[in-house]
Amino acid sequence: MSTTAAKAAAEDRGGNGPGAAAEPTAGREVPEAPRRRRDRLSTQNVAGWFYSAPFLSLFLTFMALPIVATLVMSFTDFGLRNVTDPFSAEFVGLENYAKLVEDEKFVRSLLNTGYFVVLGVPLTIGSGLVAAVLLNSGIDRMRTFFRVGFYAPVVTAIVAVAVIWRFVLDPSEGLIAGLAGQIGLDSPDFLASETLAMPSLIAMAVWRNMGTAMVLFLAGLQAIPSEVREAARIDGAGIVQEFRTITVPLLRPTMLYVAVMTTIGFLNVFEEPFVMTDGGPSDSTLTVSLHMYREGFDFFHMGYAGAMAYVLFVIVLAVTLLQLRLLKDKTR
Repeated sequence: MSTTAAKAAAEDRGGNGPGAAAEPTAGREVPEAPRRRRDRLSTQNVAGWFYSAPFLSLFLTFMALPIVATLVMSFTDFGLRNVTDPFSAEFVGLENYAKLVEDEKFVRSLLNTGYFVVLGVPLTIGSGLVAAVLLNSGIDRMRTFFRVGFYAPVVTAIVAVAVIWRFVLDPSEGLIAGLAGQIGLDSPDFLASETLAMPSLIAMAVWRNMGTAMVLFLAGLQAIPSEVREAARIDGAGIVQEFRTITVPLLRPTMLYVAVMTTIGFLNVFEEPFVMTDGGPSDSTLTVSLHMYREGFDFFHMGYAGAMAYVLFVIVLAVTLLQLRLLKDKTR
């Protein structure tokens, strides 16, 4: 009996007993599942980085690297003489930024850009919202036709848009001149007038960009539940009251997105004045982006143009944060 007990004890100590055999097996199974999960996650990570590599390489090469290089360049006197040897540019600190305050052209371009934004953004948002409401209210069969028609200028090349608007604004043979001649009036030379040149470019930009706002607002309107509108009508709400108390609050997220994206685009306005007026007459349509382009690529003051770019970036960031604060959804 004692021999049998000793043998069993020896087997237990040696790991041959039934209890000892179960424990190592359980111990081997516990880390197996987490290991498989880790292997699966690592495989997914590798696949994700592999498929993202083309975009990341393009982004780093053509976006991130130039952004950092421009920031460094804005603190130097980088110019034409430094093209062959970029590292020969001298560090000047905040001198380029200090020169912006004394640059009358930059101050003028800043005021022109502000004028363009203050007048153009509300008109773009308002016209896009009106068009979306009209398309959403009762035009069912022709909705696609009007949607394409309003959105077509967005995807049209700026050169084609410029040709159209030069014909419309031509003082002798243009569309407006022809309509004015029918009632015995003379058409002004819009693009040669310091007073009318910028409003003409704003009208062109509103016409060109309202299609984007319209499509986004139309999507937002179609996402509003019809039951909410029906309940408002049952409660006696009129068209104006329904629009003010139902449509506008529920469109707030869309309104925020449209306002932010339109403002950013208008703050960076470049194509319209570059193609139509080249900043004239007398710098009345000179914008920050156009002035930056001239300093950087016409006069090759790359350091000064870089400082201008980052001042514009700070302005865009500040305006965007202000819009996010004012237009955010207060119901959440």
